[in-house]
Amino acid sequence: MAAIVATLDAMEEEGIVENADNVGNGPLAEGLKRLAECHPIIGDWRGVGVFHALELVSDPVRKTPLPGTEVLKLKQLLMEQGLLVFTVENRIHVVPPCIVTPEEVEEGLAILARVFEGYTASLQ
Repeated sequence: MAAIVATLDAMEEEGIVENADNVGNGPLAEGLKRLAECHPIIGDWRGVGVFHALELVSDPVRKTPLPGTEVLKLKQLLMEQGLLVFTVENRIHVVPPCIVTPEEVEEGLAILARVFEGYTASLQ
């Protein structure tokens, strides 16, 4: 029990939770919103703090989920660009560490944008 209390105390003293709130609900949320507005493959996005999800669709009007095989292709492309993401069904979970910086968020968002642009262009 003492280890738990010490960990929580350290997180508070170091501003880790405050950083997760500020960066996650600020630059990260704003950037994901911009991505969703620019890329029809993102049917929806939601999240709070440093836990967000992008719901990928093959038809933006009908919100048809992107098939799992295509999500895996996107995951591979993202990994090749240096961004490791967690996927479930047709979702990409965007979950950086609580100590993420705004600069790191921008770098990750830029990778997502490049991969989405390249993927969409390859379909046409």
